[in-house]
Amino acid sequence: MAEDKTLRDVPVGQSATVRRLVGEGAVKRRIMDMGITKGTEVFVRKVAPLGDPIEVTVRGFELSLRKDEAENVLVA
Repeated sequence: MAEDKTLRDVPVGQSATVRRLVGEGAVKRRIMDMGITKGTEVFVRKVAPLGDPIEVTVRGFELSLRKDEAENVLVA
């Protein structure tokens, strides 16, 4: 789809709802183990100066994701 938006595309200070996870195996499992699952709201708190990592708030706790991990999270 042309309008797929990933967690990496969400501006600092905004929230998004997880639509689905892409990727395979260990990467997808690691993201799910961190609490990022379908329907979860994710708030983007900060982005490092060079864009990596991205700090988000999920389920009441703070978490840092690499850019390539954030690209596996499709949001609405």
